Amino acid sequence: MSRVRRPAWGSIIPVLTLLAGTLFAASASTARGTSLREQGRTEITELIAAEQRRSRQERAEYRRLRHDIDRISRAAGRHDARVKEARAEADRLAVRAGFTPFSGPALRVSLDDAPLPKSGALPRDVRPDDLVVHESDVQAVVNALWAGGAKAMQIMDQRVISTSAVRCVGNTLILQGVVYSPPFRITAVGDPVRLRAALGTSPEIAVYRRYVRAYGLGYSVRTVRRATLPPYTGNVTMKHATVPD
Repeated sequence: MSRVRRPAWGSIIPVLTLLAGTLFAASASTARGTSLREQGRTEITELIAAEQRRSRQERAEYRRLRHDIDRISRAAGRHDARVKEARAEADRLAVRAGFTPFSGPALRVSLDDAPLPKSGALPRDVRPDDLVVHESDVQAVVNALWAGGAKAMQIMDQRVISTSAVRCVGNTLILQGVVYSPPFRITAVGDPVRLRAALGTSPEIAVYRRYVRAYGLGYSVRTVRRATLPPYTGNVTMKHATVPD
């Protein structure tokens, strides 16, 4: 009596069916009737929005408290000569520290990501990172402008000082808790001729401009006859202090 050969798939299919059923059940239990992928995206988006709202509220509260402290210290200065003298010194230093508005001729630099190819496919040997502006690029512009004698500087709509940190996540810029998308605009008040010369002699910006020519990254520099930059509103943490003689 001849034997009928049973295909190997005949014994594997029931096992696969059992495993698939177990995975579907686990996924359904975890999702609880919702889309796991969409839920994850929603939670991340809501988290980012919530953190931005919290940051705006904290900065508003910080400005309010600083205003109250300033008002109280000025009132105390009317009755205490030492406080009045300290307030006068603080007011004098506030201009250099960036805590007051600043106006004058300026230079504005814009950096932008390169447009994606129409085909959607990157050219050979080109990485996605080659097509976006990095924090090192923004920092290179900031450093060059300071070196060129900038008296005050602003990134996007925020005043920055010499200790301000430039941070990027992906192709977004985070400055004092606020997230910005490109194009990134840096405005520096100072002598436009000196500022342009400083940009032209920066080795880091020379590297960026090679990427501009190769991949189409955005780079523009224009003179602003007169710009008014807002005061710095970020927190300042004192790390060093000395007692005057």
